[in-house]
Amino acid sequence: MPTKGLVVLSLSVALILMSGAASFAQETAPASPPQAADVAPAAPGFIPEPQILTALMNASDRSLLTGRERDDGLYVELGNMITGAGWISAGPGYRRHVLHDRAVADVSAALSWNLYKVVQGRLDVPRLLHDRLSVGAQAMYQDLMEVDYFGRGQDTLRSDRTAYRFNNIDVVGYATIRLKTWLSIDGRFGRISRASLAMPPEDPASGLPVPAYAHGDVTIAADWRDNTGHPIRGGRYRATAAGYFDRDTGANSIQRFEIEGSQFVPLTANWLLALHGWEVFTVPSSSDQVPFYLMPSLGGDNTLRGYDDYRFHDNHMQSFSVESRWALLAHVDAAAFVDAGKVASRAASLDFTHLKTSYGVGFRVHNSAWTLGRMDIGHSAEGWRVFFQVSDPFTRSAPASGRPSVVPFVP
Repeated sequence: MPTKGLVVLSLSVALILMSGAASFAQETAPASPPQAADVAPAAPGFIPEPQILTALMNASDRSLLTGRERDDGLYVELGNMITGAGWISAGPGYRRHVLHDRAVADVSAALSWNLYKVVQGRLDVPRLLHDRLSVGAQAMYQDLMEVDYFGRGQDTLRSDRTAYRFNNIDVVGYATIRLKTWLSIDGRFGRISRASLAMPPEDPASGLPVPAYAHGDVTIAADWRDNTGHPIRGGRYRATAAGYFDRDTGANSIQRFEIEGSQFVPLTANWLLALHGWEVFTVPSSSDQVPFYLMPSLGGDNTLRGYDDYRFHDNHMQSFSVESRWALLAHVDAAAFVDAGKVASRAASLDFTHLKTSYGVGFRVHNSAWTLGRMDIGHSAEGWRVFFQVSDPFTRSAPASGRPSVVPFVP
């Protein structure tokens, strides 16, 4: 692993573990997630809010914050797809408590605006060791119709764009240990069947093999945000180490290390400053080439918002964002943002020179704890982009499991 990444990752892990270990035996079980009645009302905006909008947002608070856990039965699966799937996805789901209410079985399917498809089934045991441990297993099929790829490096052209169709099955087991209410260790291990990869015949990557992978990752996260879906104070910091092991020849195995942090600073009752930073280092096993579908990438609704999704690819990546938000109405915010980042073939090249930048404005519609929809209008050297999402900025797009995609890499 690159020296800079190893030092930062080691310090982050050491500090977090020492803090958690010191109080693990003394702390009582973590508190339950907030109920709707526990959530503070939204701050008033600069403009009086229409009563009908206030009523709608209050109704969504009551319907969405039932312990952050759906009731048994049918439900609608919304918004759980990777970047590039389109502004919305939806489909049927069904969940049921089983094993004398100790576990939850969940199955769902969804189709996105761009015809991406996800089908998943999982079994979760969420409350073990006095709510300190949760375990689960999942099988998921995804068919990604048109994932953008522009080539490797900072200097690719937008006209270089190609797109590939990717579908695979991932079977995974996972566990989360909560050392404190704000501190957790999350791990998963699984296997990906040999994926189907379709690209234009003239593309140089069209003949590349897509091996079957065994994969695993461990994440240590410190999270003291007041709400995960619409934070207005607090922060989240994580360090992740992951491995992808080529089960066919070993030639395409890689290791990946990530450091990420977000901080939310309320300056006044109506004004919030949000900060985000993220670095990714990738180490291939046998050469300096990482398979393009596993390369870190930049661009789109969560990183460089003035560029297309997946605009820049390479072995290593860094991304920074600053966002200022103002409450126009009690449940509608206006935002101004600046994004910067770069990709590089060598970790030593990740510095503050030759950064790609974008800036823009946006709007967020939210209730007390969740961002229900947002629009970002970003500008860069390649023009204007408009993005619609149903998640808060800096929330990495994820499929129905709620965990980051294994393949491909999703910014």
